[in-house]
Amino acid sequence: MHQQQNRVMITIDGDSFSVPQGITVAVALDLTGHPQCRQSVTHQSRLPFCGMGICQECRVTVNGQRRPACQTLCSEGMNIERTSS
Repeated sequence: MHQQQNRVMITIDGDSFSVPQGITVAVALDLTGHPQCRQSVTHQSRLPFCGMGICQECRVTVNGQRRPACQTLCSEGMNIERTSS
């Protein structure tokens, strides 16, 4: 029997998505088909790199605060914005 997975609604750059509960923001970004988290000062797309929150390559703005996407779990109503530099 297939169990239905709990889901949460989040907003990424103004678009609403239903994602599995318990995943990180980095995984949610990947599920959208556009995994980049931010742009560098030279306008290059940056992706999660270390997966431990150390490198800061995956930082995004979550509910108004800068956070590492790889270490931040999605929660209901979360507002995520990709950032520059």
